[in-house]
Amino acid sequence: MNTLSYKTISANRETVNKEWLLVDAENETLGRLASKVAKLIRGKYKTNFTPHVDCGDNVVVINAEKINLTGNKMTDKTYTRHTGYPGGQRFTTAQEMMDKKPEALIEKAVRGMLPKTKLGRALFNNLYVYTGVEHNQEAQKPKAINLNDLK
Repeated sequence: MNTLSYKTISANRETVNKEWLLVDAENETLGRLASKVAKLIRGKYKTNFTPHVDCGDNVVVINAEKINLTGNKMTDKTYTRHTGYPGGQRFTTAQEMMDKKPEALIEKAVRGMLPKTKLGRALFNNLYVYTGVEHNQEAQKPKAINLNDLK
């Protein structure tokens, strides 16, 4: 067999096949959900994965308010931000974020698992998180996916 007949195919923007996927976050653990969603957005589950190209899928996450955190993380886990002024460090618990804006918990977890590059910032735009079962991507006909089937 001639070894020169094998060519590595590198995906590019034109050859990539992007799909719309629907993920239900009900009773899912936050970190496990976020890691699988980040892999879907990155395109790691596809056979033609190329590290420097946006070859992942668009992911719609519903029921963000029904996410699960194990142990005492609801009260103990803190998120830190800074206002930009001296002494402006602010802390928020996961419970406070859940009460105010539950989508932010999933968005923050997934963003942390994407690359910290221009590509990672572009990939983050492929994530859509909603509370409840209603979402604005009905026209794209997202395909429901079970996260437990993925590794």
